Amino acid sequence: MTASHPVVAQTVLDCRHPRALAEFYRELLGYSYRPGDEPPPAGQPDPVGADWLVIRPERDGAAGRHDLAFQANAEYVAPVWMPGPDRSGDQQQMLHLDMTVPDRESLEAQRRRVLELGGTEVFDRSDDPDEPLHVFTDPAGHPFCIFVA
Repeated sequence: MTASHPVVAQTVLDCRHPRALAEFYRELLGYSYRPGDEPPPAGQPDPVGADWLVIRPERDGAAGRHDLAFQANAEYVAPVWMPGPDRSGDQQQMLHLDMTVPDRESLEAQRRRVLELGGTEVFDRSDDPDEPLHVFTDPAGHPFCIFVA
């Protein structure tokens, strides 16, 4: 049987240090490493973490969620996030991740967690009556949003 459409398997984030960025998102999202991608024991070399890693949600109840992969790129330059129509030239982002929470209390709790994990808040629209949100960058500079849906 021929597939009628491809399926998104993962989003890949380029970065200089895959293990560090994978750990940020693993902690934030509660994901687990793909078998074989787990960190080595403390003090041991991490050849796998130097090139390509995959984290994934627990499969039970994860409908619609897909994996995140982290690819080493020595030439990686962080995107610059700018709100609104002022994006131009080098000020463009290529993509960003959207994450949702059920209510404002959860939004604030996740804002605190992102900051504790090493993320940076770049835009606060938490007072919006229709769609409260925060925009962050991860430790490698990729933008992502958490909003109430």
